[in-house]
Amino acid sequence: MTFPWPTAGTPLTDVLTPMPVIDEDRLAANIARAQTYLSAQGKAFRPHIKTHKIPAVAQQQLDAGAIGINCQKVTEAQVFADAGFDDILITYNILGASRIAHLKALNEQVATLRVVADNPTTITGLAAAFTTGKPLIVLVECDTGAGRCGVQSPNDAVALAQQITDAKGLQFGGLLTYPAVGGAAAVEAFLQDTMARLSELGIDCPMRSNGGSPDLFSAHLVPSATEHRAGTYVYNDRSMVRAGECGVDDLAMHVLATVVSRPTPTRAVLDAGSKALTSDLLGFADHGEIVGLPGARITSLSEEHAVVDLTDCTGPLPVVGAQVHVIPNHTCVVSNLFDNMVFHRDGIVTRVEPVAARGTVW
Repeated sequence: MTFPWPTAGTPLTDVLTPMPVIDEDRLAANIARAQTYLSAQGKAFRPHIKTHKIPAVAQQQLDAGAIGINCQKVTEAQVFADAGFDDILITYNILGASRIAHLKALNEQVATLRVVADNPTTITGLAAAFTTGKPLIVLVECDTGAGRCGVQSPNDAVALAQQITDAKGLQFGGLLTYPAVGGAAAVEAFLQDTMARLSELGIDCPMRSNGGSPDLFSAHLVPSATEHRAGTYVYNDRSMVRAGECGVDDLAMHVLATVVSRPTPTRAVLDAGSKALTSDLLGFADHGEIVGLPGARITSLSEEHAVVDLTDCTGPLPVVGAQVHVIPNHTCVVSNLFDNMVFHRDGIVTRVEPVAARGTVW
């Protein structure tokens, strides 16, 4: 059976739910705003495509001035390489013979491919595979306060840079960090210290890549960074509004849902469960915000149902069959839940794009 995807000209009210929908004008404005800011700071912009996973949207970002794209996994990068993108950074430790074999082929396919490493084991595995053919560019990932991946000190970063430099088939490309929100000072200090130590050894550090949508508009506070990476900004979400990085008029993604039950006066049930709305709370107490229904709280998700508490609502309550717009807590996860994304302008469908890199998790 072929799913009846809407065609251009279809009103959103006729779109089957649950369905994420992207406002074309807000999308374009988000892309332009970020690019204008980073260009004014003299920094290159490398969007992280994990938010949308759609080549057509990535092309909009490049057309606006982005220098290349950021992917998270080898298979995700492969989708975009096959779509013609030729400047790709993969920000993940790549381990294992099978993955590295795919990476080697990808490196031959793409004009400029870069990866990261934060430990000697990753570098040793890459060096063993890249003994012939085109060298692989490797950046050292640094933990500047986020507490995820990354070397813990400038000394550790220099040691890995030296290991990369000494490997015949590898090329040291620079430093990369995904910092804690509000961590600009720590990033700058780490970069300056590491760059000075590298310079003493005669090791060039051409690229210093900083990242994060919540700190996108603070990129000027890290003058040593040559580029910034961000993903969520392209759609924005509830967490970005809370962080003060955008307003409600910058939210390009809503998830359309339908009220399928009103079992009590204070409870509604939507057809958008955990398979349509992310269960990522990101510090919120509920699972999304319903537009135009102040006081409503999506209190729980099962696979196909979202339970909404209407106790504190002050306006008219939705009836069975009503369509609602939900602002998700985290747009990036929503993108990976759907095969296609519906785009619209003023409530009229403009296009449907396949989420080409959906499920590319290795």
